[in-house]
Amino acid sequence: MDLLLPDFGLFFWMTLSFLIGFFLLKKFAWKPILQALSDRENSIAESIATAESMKIEMSNMKNENELLLNQAREERSMMLRDAKETKEKMINEAKEMAKEEANRIMIEAREQINHQKNAAIIDVKNQIGTLVIEVAEKVLRKELSNKAEQNNYINSLASEIKLN
Repeated sequence: MDLLLPDFGLFFWMTLSFLIGFFLLKKFAWKPILQALSDRENSIAESIATAESMKIEMSNMKNENELLLNQAREERSMMLRDAKETKEKMINEAKEMAKEEANRIMIEAREQINHQKNAAIIDVKNQIGTLVIEVAEKVLRKELSNKAEQNNYINSLASEIKLN
């Protein structure tokens, strides 16, 4: 049983060494340890407060970014709508100009056709007039006494005439 019960001398020296160690630690180490723990606690509290403020700031920045992104999307859609309107306006103007040009060309073509038609009619009238004069001249040169011969002669001359 001696092994289980400590001796008084051992108990005394152990208690004395414990008390000396405790007083030394209390005198020299306890305050710096408590100060370090307090500093650590303050540092952690500051870090948490900084993290919270950063979280709030990040959420504000996120909201601002979303607002800017929405504004950019609206501007893009307005620019696309304006570009589409401008494109349609340009296409409509080009169509109108093409229609006007086509109408102008058609009017000019009709005028040219009418002018050429009138020139051709005048030319045909001139040729007919010339032919009539030539026929009359030939008829008068050949003074025919018989009306039947005169009609035959006019028919033969008419068949010989080439219209250009």
